[in-house]
Amino acid sequence: MNDSIRFILNGEDISLSSLRPTETLLDFLRLNRHLTGTKEGCAEGDCGACTVLVGRLIDGGLHYESVNACIRFVGSLHATHVVTVEHLAARDGTLHPVQQAMVDCHGSQCGFCTPGFVMSLYGLWLSTEKPSREQIEKSLQGNLCRCTGYEPIVKAAEQVSQKRPSALFDPLEKTRSDIVARLWAMQGGDTINMTSSDGDRLIVPGSVSALAQVLADEPKATVVAGSTDVGLWVTKQMRKLDPVVFINHLTDLQKITVDDTGLSIGAGVTYSRAFTAIAEKIPALASLINRIGGEQVRNMGTIGGNIANGSPIGDTPPPLIALGATVKLRSVAGSRTLPLEDFFIDYGKQDRNPGEFVEGIFVPYPAEDIHFAVYKISKRRDEDISALCGAFHLALDQAGNVADIRIAFGGMAGTPKRARTVEAELMGKPWTEATVTAARPAFDADYTPLTDWRATAEYRQLTAKNLLIRFYLETAGAPQELKRFATVEA
Repeated sequence: MNDSIRFILNGEDISLSSLRPTETLLDFLRLNRHLTGTKEGCAEGDCGACTVLVGRLIDGGLHYESVNACIRFVGSLHATHVVTVEHLAARDGTLHPVQQAMVDCHGSQCGFCTPGFVMSLYGLWLSTEKPSREQIEKSLQGNLCRCTGYEPIVKAAEQVSQKRPSALFDPLEKTRSDIVARLWAMQGGDTINMTSSDGDRLIVPGSVSALAQVLADEPKATVVAGSTDVGLWVTKQMRKLDPVVFINHLTDLQKITVDDTGLSIGAGVTYSRAFTAIAEKIPALASLINRIGGEQVRNMGTIGGNIANGSPIGDTPPPLIALGATVKLRSVAGSRTLPLEDFFIDYGKQDRNPGEFVEGIFVPYPAEDIHFAVYKISKRRDEDISALCGAFHLALDQAGNVADIRIAFGGMAGTPKRARTVEAELMGKPWTEATVTAARPAFDADYTPLTDWRATAEYRQLTAKNLLIRFYLETAGAPQELKRFATVEA
């Protein structure tokens, strides 16, 4: 057993032997370390004012990602390098090129959101030498500005990429080898088990096998991977979580295996890390991932967590169900695999025995002749929770009849759920507008959605019916103005 969380903060080694499991990185920075450049705006990972970088060793290399400090727990930072806006400027006060570009392009007014924008652009600076306009905008999806407007900030990103000075100026480039060595020294196979002064417990398993044993001993523990949802349980609902088990460091849960039949994705793989493999094999699903939160949320959140959470409005379950994905569960008793659609039993209830955890998922590739699309409907295009999300997987026979179809929706029931009555109405029939129109009333038998602040029940039901029409129009050779909205551009 180990009794301390160790990480690097800017240039300083940190070792914490007493820590509340729900202490956020934002509170630690501002209240404990007095690093007040990192701001609290929303406390729910939405506005980006609290953006910092977290570096970790992946496949032998040091990779930095922008994250939301307001919902990132300090207990998840073992063997990482946390970088705040205070670390960018030189000791003589000379601004980092990213900061100077923000000044030159007038990218700040009130300045409250500016440190978050700077850190997001700094993350882009580290990962992409000459980013496109699209890459710049994607990196800023998770940062909201109330007064400056985004164009000056985008221009700052363009300026610093066009006139990129020597990397030796950059504090992380100058110290990279030293940081790598220090992080290697922090890593190890021991399980960290810590009790705070309040009596709350924090556990960081040393391996996946150790995780299985921890959950066998603590079946009611809260397992935290990316904390993009659990973080809000603490910051918005003030929930007390005890014990908390952090798993985002477990490399065995962060593997992606690509073979001829599909993708095997570990439960700890983040949206950002999964994106490249998914984009190559299942582009429609990759387009959906681009609309899950902002870049910071995608850098933290995991596909396995999105599934294990069991939320009826989780974005990934509907398309994964439509694709025929399976989920692998593990415990000290061994592993078992089941169809993902069978994992969701009822609202807040999944087919997971005490001590079991999601180890990974397998996503089969759609065949070349398969029509597949997924549509996310939300009030704003970027960084918003779905009102509903629908996915369609269609196979036609040579005569143009429906040979197989799977339709799955989130936001329409207490769980992500297939539209089996609609599917039955379509099976074996010609794939025509008349067939699809006749099947639309069957949605009323499959779903009884609720009304909430995101949408009314009537809106959800009508939209689901209309998405079936849209899917038909796209697969049947829709007009160009409709086809350009294929996949998830709703």
